[in-house]
Amino acid sequence: MNRMIGKALGVAALLLSTVAWSAPIQVGLDADLSSGSARSGESIRRGVLLAMEEINQQGGVLGRPLQLIAKDHRGNPSRGIDNIEAFSQMDDVVAVMGGLHTPVAMKELKTVHNNQIPFLVPWAAGTPVIANGYTPNYAFRVSVRDQYAGEFLVKQATRQGHQKIGLLLERTGWGRSNQKAMTTALAKRELEPVAVEWFHWGDKAFLPILKGMQQAGAEAVLLVANAPEGKAVIRGVSEMPPTIRPKVFSHWGITGGDFFESVGGALSEVDLQFLQTYSFINPHNPDRAAALVEQYCQQFGCDNTTTPARSIFAPVGTAHAYDLIHLLAMAIERAGTVERQAVRDALEQIPEYQGLVRNYKPPFTADHHDALSGVDFRLARYDESGAIVPVE
Repeated sequence: MNRMIGKALGVAALLLSTVAWSAPIQVGLDADLSSGSARSGESIRRGVLLAMEEINQQGGVLGRPLQLIAKDHRGNPSRGIDNIEAFSQMDDVVAVMGGLHTPVAMKELKTVHNNQIPFLVPWAAGTPVIANGYTPNYAFRVSVRDQYAGEFLVKQATRQGHQKIGLLLERTGWGRSNQKAMTTALAKRELEPVAVEWFHWGDKAFLPILKGMQQAGAEAVLLVANAPEGKAVIRGVSEMPPTIRPKVFSHWGITGGDFFESVGGALSEVDLQFLQTYSFINPHNPDRAAALVEQYCQQFGCDNTTTPARSIFAPVGTAHAYDLIHLLAMAIERAGTVERQAVRDALEQIPEYQGLVRNYKPPFTADHHDALSGVDFRLARYDESGAIVPVE
């Protein structure tokens, strides 16, 4: 991963060395770049760099290039707060791009709003990250909102014939956000969870919990976990007798780390499907996706030369970050300045953007800072090579 980070930083330097520019407009990246969900941070970084390269090749923004400045919070809220504070003191940083972790983002919101710096959210899905009570609101998201994710996962589980559903949730703000959404979605169908179990970051023994959920009647489990705990859950399911193994419908946090590589053969024993918003394999905008895949492979390399799109790990992070940087550039141009409050206001005034993930009409308004909704969601699986592929 350190090699990937070094290569990405080299790309960023190259973007600024090919032409004589005035001082760059900087965007901070505050994400896990070295811990259990480092793959999510790297996928976001790559999306940022790809968008910046395109924009800089077209003349930059207000005659200035865009530049990425990255800081690693390692999934630690205290580090995240320090990173936001440091970015806020950098005069050329116009906005900060966040990472995967809802608990980190939630703790950072006070610092974000005290410093009045736009906070772009390409992954963290907790509903309160955006529905945060701050006016004006400086957080803008191109990602899942758990309020919609809970409804989506319940709908998919019940459509596949499962009425007895258990919830297995990390004990964080993200987990609590999903519990509320999932129980509400079940209640709409006159159902309630047959079991609700919680776990902490770092927990590794899930077989007893899973057996208890099965004994309570759970035939499907809705999982809210990141990669480190997610792989332990799947190993636990694989150790159950085949006739009583529950299906697993997971939120997408498991895709932000080395889940596939670490879970090993256990995955072939488990029926696992998980939430995604975007696929380079089956994209919303095929022509634009094909061009971006080519650009991605040129910059970062692609192992799968037959189907290069399958080489893009954690594709949602790359796609969401890519669209967010283009939206930020449009807002800066619209504001005519890099003054942060003006850029925040301009993000609410973009009428339309033909993006990679979707056509945004508009992406944001004064009352709505979530650019995606449930219609953008899909189920996916890992194929035998570890590529994330849509469920047909």
